[in-house]
Amino acid sequence: MQEKDKKVIVLYKSKYGSTKRYAEWIAKEAGADLLEASKVKVEDLYRYDTVVFGGSLHAVGIKGVKLITDHFDKLMDKKLIVFAVGCSPGREEAIKHVEANNFTEEMRNKINFFYLRGAFNYKQLGFIDRFMMNALRGKLKKKKEEELDEDSKGLLAAFHEPIDWTDQKSILPLVACIRGQ
Repeated sequence: MQEKDKKVIVLYKSKYGSTKRYAEWIAKEAGADLLEASKVKVEDLYRYDTVVFGGSLHAVGIKGVKLITDHFDKLMDKKLIVFAVGCSPGREEAIKHVEANNFTEEMRNKINFFYLRGAFNYKQLGFIDRFMMNALRGKLKKKKEEELDEDSKGLLAAFHEPIDWTDQKSILPLVACIRGQ
């Protein structure tokens, strides 16, 4: 458990449920308050020492992260942790691309960023997400079988059968960061 005088809040903005699941696991493990981000005003965060924000990843944008980035100047005295949840395996170069597209250099120096792998269920996608994923599927289908890596093959298969990569153990480095370990 965290020190009693260190207050932690976990905020999340989830579209299909994986981010919410991770936020619940993190809050429970860290003994933190848990709130959906749209129910919070930046002023509500002032009483916390550590602010954890999780958002689903769409292209390279973290859903809802503007709660942190638009108010960075008011929150920079806090320990700030952001996690993004997406369906890609989270290669280092892709993670750096997400960071660069969501945070200024000053923010990247202050915010502890984590990527967690979510789930994919084509049947649950909204119209725009289906459109984007169909474009990706079309691009992948044009490739020869030998040109596809295992992740691409897995994603193509997931269009027919939902897949869930969420893993409670993957939060452990983030929880260690909350605790200052």
